[in-house]
Amino acid sequence: MSTAAGPGASRPHLKTEMMKPATTTTSTTLWNTHNLSLRLCADVASAATAGALVAPVITAIDKAIIENAAGRQTLGRSLRDSLATFTLRPHHFLFSKPFALIFTLYGGTYITANILDTCASTVKGKPATTTTSGPAKFLATSSANLSLCLYKDSRFAKLFGAATSSPRAIPGPSYALFAVRDCLTVFASFNVPPLIAPLLPLSEGMQKHVSAASAAQFLAPAAVQLISTPLHLLGLDLYNRDGTLGAKDRLTRVRRDWLKSSFARMARIVPAFG
Repeated sequence: MSTAAGPGASRPHLKTEMMKPATTTTSTTLWNTHNLSLRLCADVASAATAGALVAPVITAIDKAIIENAAGRQTLGRSLRDSLATFTLRPHHFLFSKPFALIFTLYGGTYITANILDTCASTVKGKPATTTTSGPAKFLATSSANLSLCLYKDSRFAKLFGAATSSPRAIPGPSYALFAVRDCLTVFASFNVPPLIAPLLPLSEGMQKHVSAASAAQFLAPAAVQLISTPLHLLGLDLYNRDGTLGAKDRLTRVRRDWLKSSFARMARIVPAFG
């Protein structure tokens, strides 16, 4: 008897396939948890190291700007005094309250940005080199930077502002101006560079020495100081010169110190956020 299968013959392999349960395809994202604890430790260590490296320069410049705005010392004289202290008595400079305030400010901001990048790369399953530049990063870094910077500014204004026997409280408008200033700086430092880097007209020869991303990371934070420095100076003036001074008088003082203070703040922002 022939065993050839005809059109109506039973086909066991088809029955087996029909009896198999249907499978559904689901897309799952694998979290990039490889060495996560070490990566988080590296985030903290690199942030603390960066904060310690930039803190001496920023401490001296912030002190100089505030003393110059208060009329206590010129910008150059204050910077020379800080340099002399750092050179001749480094322990006195590095263990001072102003240095601790600046180290806490930038170390805290860097830690926030680093950990956010690591968490984003972990959840999205992307390489650790992936960085974020969206609203989440702006909100997180702004919150950390703003809260720490407002505290630092209030302490610096009382330490180096207008000389009085009993420093008064920082007025609310000064805090508001400082807050807007910091939001501008954080936005220009963390969010703007990835957006403007493709637009920079760098020639192939220039890109051999510096990438568009690196150039944008230096240019954006520095350029925004031309806009944010007047806010900083006006906030200091509201603290230093209390009373019923007119807007014209205050704006005259701000305009007088605007350019040199802007360049000084560029010098502190480039190492801090560049």
